[in-house]
Amino acid sequence: MATKLRPYYTVEEYLALEREADHKSEYLAGQIYAMAGGSPQHNQIGFNLITALGVQLLGGHCRGYTSDQRVLADELYTYPDITVVCGEPRFEEGDPGTLTNPTLLVEVLSASTEAYDRGDKFAHYRRIESLQEYVLVSQAKPHIERFLRRDDGEWLFTAVEGLEATLRMTSIGCELRLAQVYDRVEFEGEPPAKA
Repeated sequence: MATKLRPYYTVEEYLALEREADHKSEYLAGQIYAMAGGSPQHNQIGFNLITALGVQLLGGHCRGYTSDQRVLADELYTYPDITVVCGEPRFEEGDPGTLTNPTLLVEVLSASTEAYDRGDKFAHYRRIESLQEYVLVSQAKPHIERFLRRDDGEWLFTAVEGLEATLRMTSIGCELRLAQVYDRVEFEGEPPAKA
């Protein structure tokens, strides 16, 4: 999270500011936090993910959203890098811009947000009843982690690594080939990855 802007805002004040803002901010417990922009690697990975998932979701019962889609996670208003909803999307009462029933959330990790994405943010995400999968995508190397909610409510961890690996996301019936996710992504000291 970035710097907080003022001591306390109501949800209504936050939502009114977001409608007029030229940048995105998160909201939690009366605080608004301006979100930083992504690096070229972050943006390329995000684009590759949207491309890969978008093609697989065409014509099915799940739909995807980019990082412009606000999601309510417990008391946290936030903008995941990718959101997928299976079935009919539901929005917060009185605010048609805030989705409340994601099936899958994806965050592309950065040095400044990784601890937050793994810790406090994931704690809020776990409180979303509809959420079945949470995916963390490294931008430092070809590595993706997935947390899958089991029927008993426990979260099962899986990690895949290397450009030859594939991750199956069971909640949405899609696969991610890491070679495609990391196409044209340059890692420090390495040539660009090719699909």
